[in-house]
Amino acid sequence: MYLFSYRSGIPVILFSLFFLQGCTVNNVDIDNDIKKYFDAEQATGTFGMFDNSRGRFTIYNLDRFKKRYSPASTFKIVNSLIALQTGRLTSDSTVIPWDGVVRDRPEWNQNLSLYRAFRVSAVPHFQEIARQIGRDTMQYWLDTLKYGNMKMGKTVDAFWLDNSILISPDEQLGLVKRLYFRQLPFRESIQESVKKMMIWENNTTYQLAYKTGMGISDSGKPMGWMVGWIEENRHVYPFVLNIEMEKEAALPEARLKILKEVLGYIGFFKGKM
Repeated sequence: MYLFSYRSGIPVILFSLFFLQGCTVNNVDIDNDIKKYFDAEQATGTFGMFDNSRGRFTIYNLDRFKKRYSPASTFKIVNSLIALQTGRLTSDSTVIPWDGVVRDRPEWNQNLSLYRAFRVSAVPHFQEIARQIGRDTMQYWLDTLKYGNMKMGKTVDAFWLDNSILISPDEQLGLVKRLYFRQLPFRESIQESVKKMMIWENNTTYQLAYKTGMGISDSGKPMGWMVGWIEENRHVYPFVLNIEMEKEAALPEARLKILKEVLGYIGFFKGKM
């Protein structure tokens, strides 16, 4: 399948994208103007968004959009879905015990509910969830979802952190779109529960929901994700942001700043979309 866009004045070919299967040749826009927001933070990256009401895609940096990276903590979306579906956890209020190891994130050094562990992105708590799920069950769901390259590596509690499993921004966008519309192979109530854990801003103008992630790219540089959606006037726009930069300490603030600036550039936060 080939898709063409002339928004930038140059024909662009999109080949065999996971999420764009079935699209027409006219519903993808490559927007290179988004580059300036990454440049301002001395970052490289990619951004993709799907306008569900119009069936259109906006993409910046197609090459990176198709490339697979470690999901890092964005895998907590799937980890939570599997744990709830299989009954390892019964609800988002189920408490996950702290292992007693003191870490440099004080909010992790305590027993946490699934909801709270998700919100503070507590790695050790989700490693315990993965161990409770077990290797065979985890692999079954990775295969069922066709999640990235579906490779777990050697351990059930670190494969989303050690570059064993890899997923592209394209595939992440498809996953979060299916989650929003409760199209994943999990009970609808479970998908709704995980969706609620992702909501960070919710007001009369818009709803902004996402899960973050931080890891190391294959080039050895700090790499970050933001995967979610923005909703305005009952129209939903799933998005994915993936960035890479030299300084890890600057990455969390930079990725959120880039995301909001790109969304503002597209026209959000004014209640007019």
